Amino acid sequence: MHEIYRRTLLILHTLLVLCITIHGVDSGAVQLTSDNLDMTLASNELVFINFYAEWCRFSNILQPIFDEAADAVHKEFPDAGKVVMGKVDCDKEGSVATRFHITKYPTLKVIRNGQPLKREYRGQRSVEAFSEYVRKQMEDPILEFKTLKDLEHLDSKKRSVIGYFDRRDMPEYNIFRRVATNLKEDCQFHVGFGDSVSQMHPPGHPIIVFRPDVALSNENDETFTGKMNNFDEMNVWVQEKCVPLVREITFENAEELTEEGLPFLILFHATDDTNTIKDFKTIVETQLITEKQNVNFLVADGKRFAHPLHHLGKSQSDLPLIAIDSFRHMYLFDNVKDMYIPGKLKEFLNDLYSGKLHREFHYGPEKDTTPDVASNEIKKSTQPPESTFKNLAPSKNRYTLLRDEL
Repeated sequence: MHEIYRRTLLILHTLLVLCITIHGVDSGAVQLTSDNLDMTLASNELVFINFYAEWCRFSNILQPIFDEAADAVHKEFPDAGKVVMGKVDCDKEGSVATRFHITKYPTLKVIRNGQPLKREYRGQRSVEAFSEYVRKQMEDPILEFKTLKDLEHLDSKKRSVIGYFDRRDMPEYNIFRRVATNLKEDCQFHVGFGDSVSQMHPPGHPIIVFRPDVALSNENDETFTGKMNNFDEMNVWVQEKCVPLVREITFENAEELTEEGLPFLILFHATDDTNTIKDFKTIVETQLITEKQNVNFLVADGKRFAHPLHHLGKSQSDLPLIAIDSFRHMYLFDNVKDMYIPGKLKEFLNDLYSGKLHREFHYGPEKDTTPDVASNEIKKSTQPPESTFKNLAPSKNRYTLLRDEL
C-alpha cells in the first residue's frame, strides 16, 4: 500500500513538472518579493519593475503586456546578470511598495546597477515600447576614441569622463562601463585602449580623468585617485563630478528636478552668455554651498524658457536675470549685478525662508509698512506671479487610487 502511494505521488509530481514546462509558469516577468528583491537588484545591471495590485483594473490590463515584453527582452538579453523584468504585488509586499514610495498602480520603475533612476517609466505601454526602452538603456554609453587628438574636439559645454585602459576585457573597464551606464544622462564618457593611450598611464594601471565643461565653469581637470576595482567608490566620485551644484534646466530634465521638491534659484541667461553662467556658478559654489540641501541652483536658457520670463513681466531683452520659483510663486532678484556683492544672494534666499519675499509682494517693502495714522488709505494687497515650473512636474492624474482611498 505504501509503495502504491509513493508511486502515485511520483506520477503526480511528474505530471506537475510537465504541466509547468508546457504552460511556461516561469515565463513573463519575475515575481519579486522581499525575499528575492535585494539579490535580484544586486546581481543584474537593469531591473525593470511593474508595481501592481490585483484589484486594480489598469494593473490587470498592463500585466499580460508586461509579461509578453519580459519574454521578448529575455530572448534578446539571455545572459545572466544583464536584464530582469520583474513585478511586485503591492498588497502582498507592502514593505517593498513603501520602500519604493508607490502611490499609484501600476507604477513602473527602473533600477540600474542597484540604483533607482530619477524618472519613472512614463512611455507607451506596449511590448514594442518596453522592448525598445530596455534596448536603449542597455546601449554602451561610452564613446571610443582612436587617438589622443580626438579628445581636442570634445564639447566644451559638456562634462566628460575619460578612461585610459590597456584592454577592453579588463575588470576595471567593466566597472567603468557600469558607472557610465548609471550616469550617462549627466556626463559624456570616452575611452581609449592600447597603444593609442599608452603614454597617458603606466602599463596595467588604467586611469580615469574628469574634464569639466570649461566653456561654462572655472573648474579644472581631475584624476580619480580611488580604487579602480571598487564600483561604489568610483560611482560616488563620478557622480560628484557629473552632477554639479549648479545644473542646467531643460524641458527634458525639468520633471525630475521638480520631483526633488526643492525651490529653484534660477539664472535666466541669453543663449551665448557663457561669462554670466561662469560667474553665477562660481558665486554659488563659493557662497551658497551650505544651501545645497535646501535649494536647486539652476541656469536656464531665456530663449527656451520665455514663458516664465513673461510671467515675471520680462523678456529676452532683460536678460540676464535671477529669480526664485518656490512652486507657489516666482520672485525676482532686484538687480542681477548685485549677485557680485558678497552675501546678496544668500540674503535673497533667507528672505524666501523667512516669508519676507511673500509678505513684501502682498504689502510692499517692509520698511514702509508702518501705517500713517493720519492717513485713511489702506495698503492694497498684491500677488506675486504664480510658479510656472510647477506645471512641468509629473501629472497628479493617477491611474488608480490606493485601496485606502476608495
